[in-house]
Amino acid sequence: MFKHVFKRWLSSLAMATLVLLVSAVPAAASSASSASSADGTLAVAAPVVRRGEPIRLTYTTPNPHPANWLGLYTDPGNGPVEEKYVGPSTRWVYITEGGGEATLPTDGLEPGDYIVFALAQDGYRWLAAPVKIRIMSDEPLHFITDAFDLRNARALAPYQAKVGGLVRGDTEGLTFRKVSGPKWARVSADGEVTGTPRPLHSLRPASLRMEARNARGETSTATAAIEVRRPGQSLVPELKAMSFNLWHGGSQVDGGREKELRFLLESDVDVVGLQETSAVSTRELAEALGWDHHQAGTDLGVISRYPITERREPVAGGPLSVATKVRVRIGERQEVVVWNVHLGYTPYGPYDACFGRMAQDELLANEERSGRTPQIEAVLEAMKPDLDAARRTPVLLTGDFNAPSHLDWTGKADRCGYASVPWPASVLPAKAGLRDSYRVAHPDPVASPGITWSPIYPVFTGGYGHDSHKGEPEPQDRIDFVYYAGSLRVTGSQALVEGTPTAVPNHRGNEWSSDHAAVLTTFRTSWP
Repeated sequence: MFKHVFKRWLSSLAMATLVLLVSAVPAAASSASSASSADGTLAVAAPVVRRGEPIRLTYTTPNPHPANWLGLYTDPGNGPVEEKYVGPSTRWVYITEGGGEATLPTDGLEPGDYIVFALAQDGYRWLAAPVKIRIMSDEPLHFITDAFDLRNARALAPYQAKVGGLVRGDTEGLTFRKVSGPKWARVSADGEVTGTPRPLHSLRPASLRMEARNARGETSTATAAIEVRRPGQSLVPELKAMSFNLWHGGSQVDGGREKELRFLLESDVDVVGLQETSAVSTRELAEALGWDHHQAGTDLGVISRYPITERREPVAGGPLSVATKVRVRIGERQEVVVWNVHLGYTPYGPYDACFGRMAQDELLANEERSGRTPQIEAVLEAMKPDLDAARRTPVLLTGDFNAPSHLDWTGKADRCGYASVPWPASVLPAKAGLRDSYRVAHPDPVASPGITWSPIYPVFTGGYGHDSHKGEPEPQDRIDFVYYAGSLRVTGSQALVEGTPTAVPNHRGNEWSSDHAAVLTTFRTSWP
């Protein structure tokens, strides 16, 4: 959710509005040469640095300015390849002179490929051709977590999963081997788990112990559990679905990618609707987990432990792309359709209610003006064929709706003095036959508020016409959802964060990598 505007990350409200749900994927930075004004120079002292070491650069420009700056971006990623904002930099520094030296810190960054842009006057016009850099890990070799589940196996059917991306540290010359576990399971040197379990193996989960070793001789071990299902049984009798806003791809906390992966593994989730993916996070998360994925533009993505068999291009809500769809195969004859949305964020209803004290008709008019009402109408219209077939193939709708639920704003709950508000972004899905999984599991909004916005904003920081309320408590609300329709039964639902996040601006070291809580719902997909 883009309700708080940070210097360098969102240089203007208008630009942020454009970027929030832009659907175009930028070309690789190395292919861009359109910046005719890039007549300065930029050079890096060393093309490879270890994390924690500064990146040292020299620069020149015939157009010095106090607001010229260097931005460090993942490659590929959010870089302003076409001299336009795509997403936030991971690190930045001003370069005010006509030439000189500058450094960019690398503490907490994920190892990998990066690119540095020299940019003009707090904007995105190139001052020089960008330069590339690789950041190497400063940590010892380690699995992200020492115990995790892999996708379920079927007795008498070939099995395959990957663990090669679940190791961090110095991965030069990385190899894997099986330490212990069932005879049917093999582990290749590149971290692929294969084999064909027998029916006898379905009586108990397989526990597979593996070792990773790098060229320096460092080792790390982990245990993977594999549930083996008998022939004729449902392959995935329990499906875990999540909505997860990554907050600029996890770039706003140190080591964000590893923290995201650890959270996903420890949540044992099967399918995740992602928002704020910053173009590359969907692919990077899926590849590390050994999962399937679908990226829709620079904002929306879906990752799945089980195969994605259908991908749909983004759905437009007004001028923006706000939703995408995949179909996931969770068994030989069993599929689930997953829609994922990210609705417009401004004006934000709880601010207008709690600070503006608007009448209900004014609030609903603002929901229309925000774009959320026509956006969810367009999404539900696109979903109609799937909803009509939901009895045969269940449907999920995950997302950051940037709007509260009418199930929460009731006379029972203290919501800024309002008896009730029929927020369209939740009323319309309900009318279309979708059920709010969290409220099915927790019907009482007072006993279980399920707050997702925001674990790191306890106070309002201003903007959107309500600057006089700076420093007042931030309205805490539930704006992230997992809806469902069809033959699914909710067995549990949670709003999740890791640890106790520290509020902004001291959030860099948080174990929790987002500014939203995630929503995880467990569904029963079959019955005896």
